[in-house]
Amino acid sequence: MSLGIDFYYIFVTLGKRQQICYIFYYFACRLVIAGQEIMEEKKKEKLFMREFFRKAGKAIYDYELIQDGDKILVGVSGGKDSLALLEVLALRARDPKQHYSVMAAHIAVENVAYEVDGEYILEFCNRLGVELVQRTIQTTVHEDSDKPVCFVCSWHRRKMLFEIAKAYDCNKLALGHHRDDAIESLLMSMMFNGTIASMPPKLDMFGQTFTLIRPFIYLTNDETRQYAAHRNFKQQKKNCPYERATNRNAVAEIIRQMETLSPHVRGNLFAAMKNIQSEYLP
Repeated sequence: MSLGIDFYYIFVTLGKRQQICYIFYYFACRLVIAGQEIMEEKKKEKLFMREFFRKAGKAIYDYELIQDGDKILVGVSGGKDSLALLEVLALRARDPKQHYSVMAAHIAVENVAYEVDGEYILEFCNRLGVELVQRTIQTTVHEDSDKPVCFVCSWHRRKMLFEIAKAYDCNKLALGHHRDDAIESLLMSMMFNGTIASMPPKLDMFGQTFTLIRPFIYLTNDETRQYAAHRNFKQQKKNCPYERATNRNAVAEIIRQMETLSPHVRGNLFAAMKNIQSEYLP
């Protein structure tokens, strides 16, 4: 709908009644266009959300991540990935065809200078009807240590998650890692450890009595970011001071540079983890 109205023509050559008609027509058209744009955005959002849930569901089906009777603990850091994962699993659990339960845990690290709105996480869980367990731990963080700060912090938080899962009889722990996390981990393992390893969608632990699952393994960082934007997730009050100075961020930048050579590099790297031709390796 074209709105190329010549206002000079309207106000100089037309009578007052015609001016009113033209102005009314103009604003009526603007309202129609704005309504169409809103409807189009809503349609795009609906299609995106449907595809987002489809990909999560496909990962759950392909890797048999959830079975009837599972009690799943979702690790919630307060970031977009973990909030999205908790919401997806909680909403799926409402389906009469699904027979599993979900609870959440948030681990705060006392001596690491990042800040999450604990009240927001609690309200978020309450809206979903999900029980939340909150714990605060201390960890020894040394910037000059042989082990990266993020590794040490993550290890202690995960240890606490395992303890909570055991205390609440959860047989599975769900984490919000996505496809980009898995790709970065693959390159990090190869570059810094000399091994080919990553983040498996499903990892049986403790004599197969406990399972770690990653239902977002088919989703990308951009998709979880877009999901968070659609759902208006609240951002952390203060980001971790160590998160930018990590090998993971350096590897992520390398992958972005690789995309200039091959736009499909992320998909190919992910596919390569399931297409290992060992006969052509040393």
